[in-house]
Amino acid sequence: MYDTIVVGAGPAGMTAALYAGRSNLKVALLERGIYGGQMNNTAEIENYPGYEHISGPALAEKMFEPLEKFGVEHLFGTMTKLELDGPIKKIHTEDGILEAKTVILAMGAKHRLLGIPGEDTYNSRGVSYCAVCDGAFFRGQNLLVVGGGDSAVEEALFLTQFAETVTIVHRRDQLRAQKVIQDRAFANEKIKFIWDSVVEEIQGDDLRVQEVVIKNVKTGEVSQQAFGGVFIYVGLDAMTESVTDLGITDEAGWIITDQDMATTIPGVFAIGDVRQKQLRQITTAVGEGAQAGQGVYNYLTEHAN
Repeated sequence: MYDTIVVGAGPAGMTAALYAGRSNLKVALLERGIYGGQMNNTAEIENYPGYEHISGPALAEKMFEPLEKFGVEHLFGTMTKLELDGPIKKIHTEDGILEAKTVILAMGAKHRLLGIPGEDTYNSRGVSYCAVCDGAFFRGQNLLVVGGGDSAVEEALFLTQFAETVTIVHRRDQLRAQKVIQDRAFANEKIKFIWDSVVEEIQGDDLRVQEVVIKNVKTGEVSQQAFGGVFIYVGLDAMTESVTDLGITDEAGWIITDQDMATTIPGVFAIGDVRQKQLRQITTAVGEGAQAGQGVYNYLTEHAN
């Protein structure tokens, strides 16, 4: 019986486990893969306080190191089912059932992929899903942003401070972003547009992206154009398949919490990229993890027998 089980060992989950462990709680950190989450796919992190730059795996290692000192148990397994009603929560895994008085959900989100040749091959070698994270690595280059919503256009605007040019390719003949954001993009001399088109393939050499194959969906015309980087922003999907029937998510699948990271189910918290929120960064995940770790302690104190 654990005081809390943290599901997901990304920066949010590790921070929550740390704070709960420092409060002398019995904590389990459940992860189906290596700790660190999406940080492990990031070659260089330059926007985390305290480091000029650090690799994602190295930062994950530093976050994980102190957990053992505070008695956090690191468990490998995949969550298959949740039973969260009542004072004892049950997490079903492929290896058995775990029980706890509270649960912190930190499963994260996954980038919606284009599913085209070269996307996976050049991930972190010219293909990125986060301009804020990686934009500074592309100074002076011609970049391609895929998408037409708020996030895609905002990313394109952000990238103009580093890039020579930024081209937005969109499958329709007009953007879906808010008009105020569109107006900024249209007014920016560095931003170009390719309408009614989709990316069919990303090509490169042994090191990084070099060219992109683009098809016009109306005419069928295919062109091959040179770009030093491709930023894909066609959306994120919350990894909440296991909780969609619990009434704690919005229509898009993001978990809704209050300012203390608590869901509407007593004793159940949610943090990190799985939450309904605006900014998904390591820094915000760490802050939410601290909030939930303390929140678990407060909850258990208030509900002590």
